[in-house]
Amino acid sequence: MSVGHFPPISERRSPLHYPNVTSAVFLSRPNRFVAQVLLEGEVITVHVKNTGRCRELLLPGAQVWLTKSTNPNRKTAYDLIAVQKGARLINMDAQAPNQVFYEWAAAGHFVPQLTLLKPECRHGDSRFDFYWEAGPRKGFVEVKGVTLERDGAAYFPDAPTQRGIKHLHGLTDSLAQGYEGAVCFVIQMEQADFFAPNDHTHPAFGQALRQAAQAGVAVLARCCTVTPDSLTLGEAVPVRLSP
Repeated sequence: MSVGHFPPISERRSPLHYPNVTSAVFLSRPNRFVAQVLLEGEVITVHVKNTGRCRELLLPGAQVWLTKSTNPNRKTAYDLIAVQKGARLINMDAQAPNQVFYEWAAAGHFVPQLTLLKPECRHGDSRFDFYWEAGPRKGFVEVKGVTLERDGAAYFPDAPTQRGIKHLHGLTDSLAQGYEGAVCFVIQMEQADFFAPNDHTHPAFGQALRQAAQAGVAVLARCCTVTPDSLTLGEAVPVRLSP
């Protein structure tokens, strides 16, 4: 097993905060990496910090939130990090779920007496988001960001994900070797009635998630406190695994 570098738990980072945030109007998305927005009367190209489809979010005329890069040599000066969907503010930063999970877990909310929390850990043929230790206990966690909302409920994935299925199989396999396994769905919005796998879009992922849960992999879902310039992991959300 190989592990990546991360600050020790005693050197926890502060909650996720974005600098230099401003609002704009979404116009179009030429490809999955960039978008055209209207900022202070000028059409500019911005980087989208989420390569997922997000078709139900990035609609022409939607209010979006941008953070300005401190790198003057970038081709795009801004990153698109959030979008307003009706009354909901949804964070779209694909890197944010891992960051807020780390802060939450390092604060002792995941398992008691946590002594080690490392990112990007390879085990077998899988690379998991985190490896952790707490006394004699040890395990792996895979974190999935959720931006898809329908009728008050949150769903994952918004597009087929063979990589997600592989992670679930890897977590299940690790159980037989004495590890604990968990997948945490970080819902990047304030509230959701429940979380469920998106069987309509990718039934194989839903089946894999149910099989993993039956084998003993913990399935967690939590909403977030979202502002235009911050994201914090929040309350637990009921998980519904029935098809």
